[in-house]
Amino acid sequence: MEAKATAKYIRSSPRKARLVLNLIRGRDAGEAMSLLRFTKKRMAKEVEKVLRSAIANAEGKSETIDVDDLYVSEAYANDGPRGKRIRPAPMGRAHPYQRRTCHIIVEVAEKRPSAPAS
Repeated sequence: MEAKATAKYIRSSPRKARLVLNLIRGRDAGEAMSLLRFTKKRMAKEVEKVLRSAIANAEGKSETIDVDDLYVSEAYANDGPRGKRIRPAPMGRAHPYQRRTCHIIVEVAEKRPSAPAS
């Protein structure tokens, strides 16, 4: 069983979010939560919120699900819309820059019990 959570229009570049998401991809949900709590990146707090939401969505989908059996099956950040701004430059010129946003998607799934070797 899988559950997914999304946070949209986060005011940070997707590249910075991917640094944190790469840390938790494939890990147990509890281990990923503790890892995010002690990561010194601003995006860790945002990713933790999305992970908590995905775990809550999994609990809401099924009454019999065990939270200890969940792991992060997918975690990725996509580009959001960019705000285009202009910064004043010397001699009356203008230099354009972009304010990037991202969409964070975290998906958790139940571990499949491994089949006994025959």
